[in-house]
Amino acid sequence: MRTMKAVLMFIAVLSVFPGVTLATNVIQAELAGADALDREVLQLFRTGKYREALAKAQKALDVREKAKGKDDLKLAASLNNLAEIYRVIGLYAEAEPLYKRALVIDEKVLGRGHPDVATNMNNLGILHYLTKRYSEAEPLFKRALQIREKAFGKENPAVASSLNNLATLYKSTGKTAEAESLYKRATAMWGKTLGEEHPDVANALNGLATLYMDNKRYAEAEPLFKRGLAIREKTLGKNHPDVATILMNLAMLCKATGRDAEAHTYYTRATAPQFPFSGRVPLAPPSLNTLPP
Repeated sequence: MRTMKAVLMFIAVLSVFPGVTLATNVIQAELAGADALDREVLQLFRTGKYREALAKAQKALDVREKAKGKDDLKLAASLNNLAEIYRVIGLYAEAEPLYKRALVIDEKVLGRGHPDVATNMNNLGILHYLTKRYSEAEPLFKRALQIREKAFGKENPAVASSLNNLATLYKSTGKTAEAESLYKRATAMWGKTLGEEHPDVANALNGLATLYMDNKRYAEAEPLFKRGLAIREKTLGKNHPDVATILMNLAMLCKATGRDAEAHTYYTRATAPQFPFSGRVPLAPPSLNTLPP
């Protein structure tokens, strides 16, 4: 009898608030769709299809903004993903407030020493680097490194990422010896933890090679560029934007060493139509590694 009354009461509640369950189901379905969009965004991002990723990232964020609270971790992830895409396509002003919102959420929910907070700091530091706000980038890179070393130990791919980014910052601020040492540590650490043919190894190789080229150490730079190119073509595909980056750097090196015909060949390949944003490849882009959540 009591069981029957309980069932009747439950049915009565549903009949009084029929829209509550329906609305909840709709929200859950929308959030599940946002999860799927986030996965697509990361895949498109990794393959260099940034314009396709942009629309999906914006849609995923819109869903989470409407359905989630202000302190939701998945909202922070969507904010970071969209910011990453804005950064890659050069929309720095649009990226910065999204990075900062993601950082605030993760610090509040996870704590200031969490590895995801280090990722937020790393990504915001990269943005400051790209906008030449070096004094703002350095403490973010250093703090990210401290968090990662404490969380993962001294030999970890995320630690190598922070070393690589500090090296790139030091290269740009004239601290050549410090930059060279950090690039070499990052290269060795990525090779040991991820394998010698991982794309992140190519990142550090490209950074070290540009450092050598900037200091007219061309004989040391060229084999590093070529090794990085081979890794990227093998792992990312010959049409990936990161391949164009090294091709352009090789073109610059050949030009600087009086090999104009080779320089022209590399330049033609780097600006070929198959590359996204061909013709907009920076001459000496930074070798920064990001770790999307």
